[in-house]
Amino acid sequence: MKKSKKTFWITLVIILIFSSVYLLVPTINQSINKIIKYFTELDLNGLKSYILSFGILAPVISFLLMILQSVVAPLPAFIITFSNAALFGWINGAILSWTSAMAGAAMCFFISKFLGRNIVERLTSKLALKSVDEFFEKYGKHTILIARLLPFMSFDLVSYAAGLTSMSFISFFIATGIGQLPATIVYSYVGGMLTGGSKLMMMGILTLFAISILIYLIKKVCNDKIKY
Repeated sequence: MKKSKKTFWITLVIILIFSSVYLLVPTINQSINKIIKYFTELDLNGLKSYILSFGILAPVISFLLMILQSVVAPLPAFIITFSNAALFGWINGAILSWTSAMAGAAMCFFISKFLGRNIVERLTSKLALKSVDEFFEKYGKHTILIARLLPFMSFDLVSYAAGLTSMSFISFFIATGIGQLPATIVYSYVGGMLTGGSKLMMMGILTLFAISILIYLIKKVCNDKIKY
């Protein structure tokens, strides 16, 4: 119990420090606002230029951006995956995207595990978190896999919600790693090969493909429940 309380206060202090820096340091505030703008407007070229501006530290900045989008749900992660593939090649980009996404997922999980629902609702939204809760109740252990297959379903909300359940971190981490890997490889390959309108078209095709998989998994879950 003492260890949990200590972890709670340490995590809370870290969040307060980062929040204070964001609010009180204009350059950091402007930089973060610019990054969020790239995400919300899906400005791939803008994000690529921003990452490249850090030179040799570009991979580190990309890694940190993936963690940032994880904590500040529900910013889309796939734009970083595309950027990494375009900047570092699809193989290196896939490795960078996958490892940074896993780090972000772990951070979301532990934030909700140690700080609780009230903090998570402030980082996301009460309504959005409730919808993911219902998804967990309906599909149980299949939720993580289903969520990771959909590029426009909030990766981060699912990670936060998982931390509020009795699911162990190991189970969550393994399911996330397995579920995230195929999508990361596919999107990295697409991001490294296509540009402009072709990329947007392929994103649409992949989204339809992911939805088809989702429908298949939901039917499978429903059939399994009927059997039992």
